[in-house]
Amino acid sequence: MNAPLLAIGPAPLDLPALVAAVTSRGAETGTDGAIASFIGVVRNHNVGRRVSHLEYEAYEPLALRSFERISTEIAARWPGVRLALHHRIGRIDIGKASVVIAAASAHRGHACAACRYAIERVKQISPIWKREFFEGGDVWIEGATADPDDAQALADAERVACA
Repeated sequence: MNAPLLAIGPAPLDLPALVAAVTSRGAETGTDGAIASFIGVVRNHNVGRRVSHLEYEAYEPLALRSFERISTEIAARWPGVRLALHHRIGRIDIGKASVVIAAASAHRGHACAACRYAIERVKQISPIWKREFFEGGDVWIEGATADPDDAQALADAERVACA
């Protein structure tokens, strides 16, 4: 069974399934020249603290809608790019993936830029919140802050993606 292109949930993430999802059409037609991916993993430190694990929470229906918006923005900016984006919620231990993105395109620059743009926009507009657990406590450290229609946020994400 093929993985959905966009998903959020508690299951461990599977990069090969995302790559297969974005390359199935390109493999048949021979149009893909590049497949790029991004895996966000939980690290064991942040702001000088030793991190034990993270917990992610999300408003899942709206998060999926934000993923659809990001995919649409990418299709408009880089025509022909096929994107898959999965984000995990719940407890995630050190070294495990919290977000996986794959993009296929005829051109490597477009595939790489699409991955970078996607993670920047997820952090800007997706209703996903990260709670960091460390020795001595925990803290909520991130969440979406930009209005999805904010032109400056869009420009910032594109600038970072194309840097």
